[in-house]
Amino acid sequence: MKTYPVVLTIAGSDSGGGAGIQADIKTMSALGAFATSAITAITVQNTLGVTGIHDIPCEMVADQIEAVLSDFPVRAIKIGMINKPELVEVITSAIRKHKIKHVVLDPVMVATAGGKLMQEPTVEKMKKELFPCSTIITPNLYETGVLLNRKITSLEEMEAAAKELGELGCTSVLVKGGHLFESEAEMVDVLWMSKEQEIHTFSAPKINTKNLHGTGCSLSSAIATFLALGNSIPESVDLAKDYITAAIEAGKDVSIGKGNGAVNHFANPVKLKIIQNN
Repeated sequence: MKTYPVVLTIAGSDSGGGAGIQADIKTMSALGAFATSAITAITVQNTLGVTGIHDIPCEMVADQIEAVLSDFPVRAIKIGMINKPELVEVITSAIRKHKIKHVVLDPVMVATAGGKLMQEPTVEKMKKELFPCSTIITPNLYETGVLLNRKITSLEEMEAAAKELGELGCTSVLVKGGHLFESEAEMVDVLWMSKEQEIHTFSAPKINTKNLHGTGCSLSSAIATFLALGNSIPESVDLAKDYITAAIEAGKDVSIGKGNGAVNHFANPVKLKIIQNN
């Protein structure tokens, strides 16, 4: 029998459609995976910001995850918005029970247009319990600073921060440069491979646009999809970076909403792949 490469996203819903579950499903579908989901929260959100958050009960989140993992051959999980520390236990338990090979954790703390998306007690619990279950974590500079209780201001500090986060148990860490390189022609991200003790850097041309809503969600979803398709961690990051750069370029001049618009997830769509079920 054959099947599709299935990826599960565990994240919050963005009513504006540019980030969260919506961005994850668009990305996974555009890259040839079959997207499944478990919603952790419903956000009242558009391109101007987040004005409300309604948490989904932990029991319901657990049931969504179990419904997917007990039926589908999930090859990778992407984790986004976790607003409560209790959810960390729910997700960690499911990963261990079903022995998920690839776990991509995007520690979403603040939305692109503003709005806090994670309670402070959740941060420490996530570091202690979920990081060791993760194949790769993908914090931006702000999130890296929160995780390490210090500001990151240079490429050298990004590398040091990635190594330090790797000591918390995750297989690899991708620290995204973002605003650090706003005045530069290229944006740089740093990948630390804990087992290999290797640093990889990835650069992409800076694209002048305000349509960057959901880029972090989309990048982590792309990494999860490429891992599910059988690529290595560095290969998956490299391919995901190429995908998100193309998506930003394709959507840079499009007016959608009054604030920070979204990327074009389907700039280069591919057919849903069919793979051997093994």
